[in-house]
Amino acid sequence: MRRIVVHIALVAGAALTLAGCGFADVRAPVPDFMRGKAPDPPALGTPPDVKMLLRQKLDSVFVAASQPTQVRVSEPRPNLRGPGWTACVKAEVVSVTGTPLGTQTYRIEISDGAIADRQKVEAEDTCATESYEPV
Repeated sequence: MRRIVVHIALVAGAALTLAGCGFADVRAPVPDFMRGKAPDPPALGTPPDVKMLLRQKLDSVFVAASQPTQVRVSEPRPNLRGPGWTACVKAEVVSVTGTPLGTQTYRIEISDGAIADRQKVEAEDTCATESYEPV
């Protein structure tokens, strides 16, 4: 009787161990042959027309009260943090009181043909090395 219980326990343990192998994902700490295949990145398609987007929705990047002039844009690049595209936008702006603030630069994220997000760039950002064209 004891022998049967030991055999059942060994078979159950082996079955659980082997069943766990089927659930290893890409980042699991198991040998490569046991890991699942990494998903292919989604196709990007054609780059968006950033100049047209900015002409239509400049207020989604710069506040209208800042009166942006000399608006310039870099060419779109694939977004490294997710689907879509990114581009850098520069413009000369003024403060609420009318004093010039100088050039302000923003990184915009374009998703599904629309400006989804904007972030003010920092000194270490790659927007400093981009080439710009007027909108």
